[in-house]
Amino acid sequence: MRTDELHVAVVGAGIAGLTLAAALSRAGIRCQVFEQTRHLGEVGAGIQIAPNASRILHRLGLAPHLRRTAVRPAAIEMRRWDDNQLIMRTPLGEECERLYEAPYYTIHRADLHQGLLELLPEGIVHLGLRCVGVEEKPDEVVLHFEGGPTATADVVVGADGIHSVVRDALVADEPRFSGQIIYRGLIPADRVSFLPEEPRVVLWLGPEQHCVCYPVSSGRLVSFGATTPGSDWRVESWSAEGRVEDLVAAYTGWNDQITRLLHAPDAVRRWALHDRDAVEWWSRGRITIIGDAAHPMLPFMAQGANQAIEDAAVLAACLRGVTSDGVAAALQRYAEIRKPRTAEIQRISRENNRTLHLPDGDRQQQRDQALRGNSGLRDQEWLYGYDAESAVIR
Repeated sequence: MRTDELHVAVVGAGIAGLTLAAALSRAGIRCQVFEQTRHLGEVGAGIQIAPNASRILHRLGLAPHLRRTAVRPAAIEMRRWDDNQLIMRTPLGEECERLYEAPYYTIHRADLHQGLLELLPEGIVHLGLRCVGVEEKPDEVVLHFEGGPTATADVVVGADGIHSVVRDALVADEPRFSGQIIYRGLIPADRVSFLPEEPRVVLWLGPEQHCVCYPVSSGRLVSFGATTPGSDWRVESWSAEGRVEDLVAAYTGWNDQITRLLHAPDAVRRWALHDRDAVEWWSRGRITIIGDAAHPMLPFMAQGANQAIEDAAVLAACLRGVTSDGVAAALQRYAEIRKPRTAEIQRISRENNRTLHLPDGDRQQQRDQALRGNSGLRDQEWLYGYDAESAVIR
């Protein structure tokens, strides 16, 4: 294998894998993406893309696509579960873009996925190849696929999610159940005309659970996620169907706006929420991991996809100009840059599983008072103002 032209193999064609492929192509690095499914089409509902990730997507050339398909919400609001009283409002919109030089978006996963695909040259993504193992050799890594095919590369990157096969080559651990399940779905906007006309992200906080909704798909759809305690059901699958009536029953007694919202979808999906502990080793030799394969997070900070996008930008920057002999050092540098930040966001996301779901009482009132005092957009500088590519230069 030539040592003057790096070849990277990416396992997984989700948001993490496709963002990395786009970033590598931008950096002039050859890559191939191997995906187990035979037909691409990102499932799920909406995601929030904060400025720390949107600035990266803009640099990759996705700004026109985002302007066509995403929504720029005016604010994030937190409200009480029973009477819809406002607890906190953080302005977004033009104020966010002025402050952080990048917008805050809400977007359907499928729209983001399609936009990333369109950035890639033909022939990069290979479908119907399920990775079952990776084998590192002195000067290359061999990927083994179900049924016998193999591929080789200078670098293998696992972007294959929380159940990553590539991670298994580095770390011996298992996903951990959070005690929460989530129902997600999409609703035509004309069915929820009772929601405020101004686009916004709204979270209703209540005992043991919360609900969030926001517009996607240029405002044509509203995406929602509603958590409930779920100790008796631990299936983690994007395709697992739920029942609308079960969801509505779980939110009995909540305010009328939520009740009407949760009655509106035709169908919902549900899955159990898992994460994993932060680990010391993300990289070994020529193998590394990104996104949920490296640091699966609970969705209680809305940063999972954002951190995967940051990973992709940093990894591509660390590999720029590197030859085969320098791969191990470049991957270690990537991990050293990313691990402290992602571990802290994992920790806060896990802590929010408790703080967002407090029962009414003294602790809940203290939480709400603290939120009121921490609602300014400038308070998010550490999160939204972070420039992942600049972190490589420091």
